[in-house]
Amino acid sequence: MRSFYHFMMKYRGMKKNALERQLADWIFQDHDFPKHSTSHDEISRYLEWNIPFSSALQVFDELWEVYEAEVLE
Repeated sequence: MRSFYHFMMKYRGMKKNALERQLADWIFQDHDFPKHSTSHDEISRYLEWNIPFSSALQVFDELWEVYEAEVLE
């Protein structure tokens, strides 16, 4: 099963300056991000403590739904 980190890497380097790209780039550069996790709670708590920008949690929740549909189900 692919981790959320690996799922997010498809959003890196997008041409438009989307919030999804910002979150993916930040996750890639953050060496402490739980890269092997598939747990919503673990990643959500991590982002709450290390929030990279004000709407990051909202973006995460939206992308988590896509991750669940594409990877976890």
